[in-house]
Amino acid sequence: MPKLDYYEVLGVSSTDNEEEIRKAFRKKAMQYHPDRNKSPDAEEKFKEINEAYQVLADAKKRAQYDRFGHAGVGGNGGFDRPFDGFDVFGGFGDIFDSFFGDTSARRAREPQRGGDLQYRMTLSFKEAAFGVEQEVEVPRTEDCQRCTGSGSEPGTTAKTCGTCRGSGQVRRTQRSVFGQFAHIGACPTCQGRGSVIETPCTQCRGNGVERRQRRLAVRVPAGVEHGMQVRLTGEGDVGRNGGPNGNLYVYIEVQPDKVFSREGYDLLYPLWLNVAEAALGTEKQIPTLDGDPENLKIPQGTQPGAEFRIKGKGVPHLEDHRRGDLRVAVQVQVPKSLNAQQRKLLEDFARSLEPNKPEADAEADASGKDKGLFGRIKDALG
Repeated sequence: MPKLDYYEVLGVSSTDNEEEIRKAFRKKAMQYHPDRNKSPDAEEKFKEINEAYQVLADAKKRAQYDRFGHAGVGGNGGFDRPFDGFDVFGGFGDIFDSFFGDTSARRAREPQRGGDLQYRMTLSFKEAAFGVEQEVEVPRTEDCQRCTGSGSEPGTTAKTCGTCRGSGQVRRTQRSVFGQFAHIGACPTCQGRGSVIETPCTQCRGNGVERRQRRLAVRVPAGVEHGMQVRLTGEGDVGRNGGPNGNLYVYIEVQPDKVFSREGYDLLYPLWLNVAEAALGTEKQIPTLDGDPENLKIPQGTQPGAEFRIKGKGVPHLEDHRRGDLRVAVQVQVPKSLNAQQRKLLEDFARSLEPNKPEADAEADASGKDKGLFGRIKDALG
């Protein structure tokens, strides 16, 4: 069968540099190595990848290949033993370290970020609107107070591991039909740390960390809503090996209010009027979240669903000092039952609205002043 183009085998172009070719080879080699890929054609593909790389990674051979094709480098790329001495990651003898190497040894000594924590805080509707500062108690891991995180009993120190001689890794080499394989894994004696604690701390038992309850002041800004989170940077679990601490995320739960509801930064308040108040107009005192009521004039002929705004009496914005509005939504309450006087007045009023019929005669109040039909209805309905 005709040989595939070496550039196509590695998935690179003829203009790619050596570093790009090397990266492409590493990716392909990982994908098709027979010990990882169990497909029937994995071994053959792996050989093609090796052959292509050995040509394209060598400047002289690559120039010959670019000029003469496969004929310029021999029938099999000029390689009788394509696996011998093969280096991919900076030294031809250690290619398989990347396939079988254990990164746990490296992780054991690298700085590790501490874990994030979450705390649920319940606020009243008013606390969420205007902000609040509360103390919370959070369980988290911290450096052991006795050994200051070293894991060793005070007055003692950790010793260099005799098995790995401080490297944190052990290497095991074996041979196979594909050549020499090197397996690098975490040292079983020190678990990759490179040192052994001979006298563990009696408080943390050599772990270097302990679980503690920590009281923290949490300042919740004005304007937060249910479901928001406040982040306290660095107040999570302690990091290891000099790594940063995790964060504490305070999840906000807001209790509903008996008077107001919220839409964005606006407060919503339902105002109930009887039919006479809606028709004649009135003046009402509207409660506010601040505590001081606001006078609101309701004009005559106000319809159900009408909305009035009281500017600046809503919820403070998170970003600045502006506030939303207090929106008053009118609800007209129709009486479910009427006494005889109320019924008569409403019947007169209904007849007065019929076309070509004059309004009912006005009646005088006790002082002799004519109150009119609307006035009498208002009195009757309270």
